[in-house]
Amino acid sequence: MSYLSREASTFSDKLWEDIDAAVIEAARRALVGRRFLHIFGPLGIGVNYIAIDDVDEVDEVSEKGIITTKGRKYVEIPTIYDDFTLLAKDLENSEKMGFPVDLSKAMASAEACALKEDRLIFYGDSELGYEGLLTAEGINKVAKKDWSEGENAFIDVASAIELLTENGIYGPYTLVLSLDLYMQLQRLQPGTGLLEIDRISKLVDGRIYKSPVLGKGKAVLVSPESRNMDLVIGQDMAAAYLEQKDLNHVLRVLETVLLRIKRRKAIVVFE
Repeated sequence: MSYLSREASTFSDKLWEDIDAAVIEAARRALVGRRFLHIFGPLGIGVNYIAIDDVDEVDEVSEKGIITTKGRKYVEIPTIYDDFTLLAKDLENSEKMGFPVDLSKAMASAEACALKEDRLIFYGDSELGYEGLLTAEGINKVAKKDWSEGENAFIDVASAIELLTENGIYGPYTLVLSLDLYMQLQRLQPGTGLLEIDRISKLVDGRIYKSPVLGKGKAVLVSPESRNMDLVIGQDMAAAYLEQKDLNHVLRVLETVLLRIKRRKAIVVFE
C-alpha cells in the first residue's frame, strides 16, 4: 500500500483525478512563497531530513584525526496537513444522478495548507526550531518609514537594494508585502504620472508579491537565488485517504516542506 493509502478507499480513479485537480488548483491560487523561491525536489516522502548549509561558513574541519563539517546542520522536514470529509450520501447521490462531486472541502483544505506553508516560509516556528524569512537570526533589518506618504517606500526599497549590493548580493530581487502596504502603494506619485508600486516594481524587475500571512505593516526584500535560499519539498501537496468514519470518508491534504536559508545577508526585513 502506498503512503497516501488511496487503495484503502472505494473511490474511482476519476474521483481521485478530480480531487487532485481541485487540490492543485486551490493551492496554486493561494501559494506565494513558491512563486519566487527555487524548488528543491520533490524528494519523496521517505526523505525526512535535509542539510542546511551556511554558505559563507561551510567547510571541512579536521581535528584529532576526525573530519567534520562546520556551518552545516541537519533539519527534519515537517509535515503540513489539513483534514476534510466527503459525505457518503453525497458520493452516492453524485454517482446515481451523474453529477460531479462537490470538492469545495478539498479545495478549502488545500488553501489552508498553502497558508500554513507560507506562514512557515515567512515566520518559521520558534517553538519547533524553524526559521522564516522575517524571523531568522542574522538577517538585515531596517527601519521602515511611513509608506503611505511621499516617496518613502521607493527610498526604503532602493536603500535596501543598495545594502544588499554592498553585501555582495547582486540580485535578482523580490519584494513581498503585507496586504495593507500593497494597497498603500496604489497611489499616483505627484509629478511622475506613475503609481508608487509601479516605480518600485522597476527596481525589482516586476517581482512584487503580496501575502495575507504577513499580517500588517510587514515587508521583506530577498534575493531568492538557489545559492541564497530554496524551498525543499519531500512529498508535494496531495490528498491521502485516512478512514471511513460514520460511513463518511475522511481525507487529508498533506505535504512535507522546509525553507532553507543559506545566506542570511540576502534578506532585508522592513520593521
